[in-house]
Amino acid sequence: MAVTVASDLEVVQSLRAHILNALNHLRRDTTISGVDQPVPVSELATLADELSTASTHQDLSYRFAAVETAAREVFYTSISASKNGALISVDVWNLLDLLLLCGDNGQCAPELVCWLIEELLDSQTTDGCRLVFDYLESRRERLAAKDFHKKNLVFLRSCNELLRRLSKAEDAVFCGRVFFFLFQTFPLGDKSSVNLRGEFHVENTTNYDTSQDAEITGGDAMEVDTTAPATATNTPKAPSTKDSTPQPNVKSGGKSGSKSTPAKVTQPVIEEEVLDSSKLYPIFWRLQQDFSDPTRLFDQPHFHQFKNGLAATIVKFRKTPTVQAKAAGADKRGTKRKQGVNGLDEAAEDHFVDNYNPKYLTSRDLFNLELSDLAFQRHIFVQALILIEFLLSLTEKAKLKIAALPVQKSMLYSFTLDDADTKWALSTKATIKQSLQSTSDGRFYDRMVETVLARDKNWVRWKVESCPSIVRDTVATSQELDARRAASDYVRPRRLPGKPAIHDRCGQEEEESLESWMCGSP
Repeated sequence: MAVTVASDLEVVQSLRAHILNALNHLRRDTTISGVDQPVPVSELATLADELSTASTHQDLSYRFAAVETAAREVFYTSISASKNGALISVDVWNLLDLLLLCGDNGQCAPELVCWLIEELLDSQTTDGCRLVFDYLESRRERLAAKDFHKKNLVFLRSCNELLRRLSKAEDAVFCGRVFFFLFQTFPLGDKSSVNLRGEFHVENTTNYDTSQDAEITGGDAMEVDTTAPATATNTPKAPSTKDSTPQPNVKSGGKSGSKSTPAKVTQPVIEEEVLDSSKLYPIFWRLQQDFSDPTRLFDQPHFHQFKNGLAATIVKFRKTPTVQAKAAGADKRGTKRKQGVNGLDEAAEDHFVDNYNPKYLTSRDLFNLELSDLAFQRHIFVQALILIEFLLSLTEKAKLKIAALPVQKSMLYSFTLDDADTKWALSTKATIKQSLQSTSDGRFYDRMVETVLARDKNWVRWKVESCPSIVRDTVATSQELDARRAASDYVRPRRLPGKPAIHDRCGQEEEESLESWMCGSP
């Protein structure tokens, strides 16, 4: 009788029976198993060997296909048993551990376990995906130890698909776990997660209320007033109409009736104009267009508008009292404040964890509250620093540094920042850093941001240079021994040349008295 489906093949049925027996054995005899506790390799080795004897076909691809078919049947059966929000069966984790070892031993396709994990993520809710990620994090070293070049694309595809499903605002911690898993699994110099063309995320648009924009006179409303008031001029005042009696000229610091001399006119102190929140609202949120697409600034009118808007924002931030929200339980008295790993109070660290929000609300009613939020101000300041660093990389001096390197043309821009705009960028950067340092724990925060931006510049330079390999060859044992020998010879104590021994000068031994040592002196 002809076989209609692959699951009816005798070899597939035999493999399926062996897999079920192995899972029953693990469920019955293994004390350490589950999502967080991998099954010891010693207990899986015998079961994997028994599984390999079930298929003796000479064709390797045929054996791999048979094992995959049998494993998928058991896998789907175990998943269907976990319905109505029930936890994933322990048989699923044991099956994945078994297939992982079989893949490392060449008894099945190495990427089979990754395919099943990808399907498991697709079949679960967000809570179920957290359990699957507990499994991935606990087996990360095993998964990446062997044949990772066959698994990496599956990992990348499944993690990217999971990130598309998650909400960056509500599942921020889970998104961070996914990113950390990718960073720890993939090599540092891997190009799969690198934006090779340097494309900006222009799809990240910010919608805000534009109904009242007509009341603002365009770019003139953004400019900070730098002109002197009309009353502070060198023109003398007209005499008062209330008192027409002529007054004697009085010299500054002198007596009445002395010779008149013109009084010195002091220059008025120019105060920075602080825009009203209703006027600043559209100007402020319009900056997000430039933050998401810095190439807009290559157009001079947009650049001028951005500089005025950023200046008005900085002035508003500096004149607005900031409020730092307290973490839960931070205001309890009588308890000793604990110090975090970075030297800060744990309450201060929890504040920025609790206030993390990748997308702020743009309602007019919330704008005043957001302006007074310290975390919000720092968020905008960091955005501005990132953009300023991008502009400073387009100066003529910065371009000369990479002129002789084999650069990637898609990462180069024809726009060059002139001297005036470079001076503005440097002064604005210094102003922002000063504002960051003046807040609570500001020096530490500014140093942290500076470190991140410095590393990002190195990362961008690596991409501009077409991502050269950062892996160095292993140092040979002979070279290491030669280096140690040379270092030992270099630090070995030596006698200074031309300095005779003491007994050579006096004809006596060193242990004799000081008087005998001085025998050669006159």
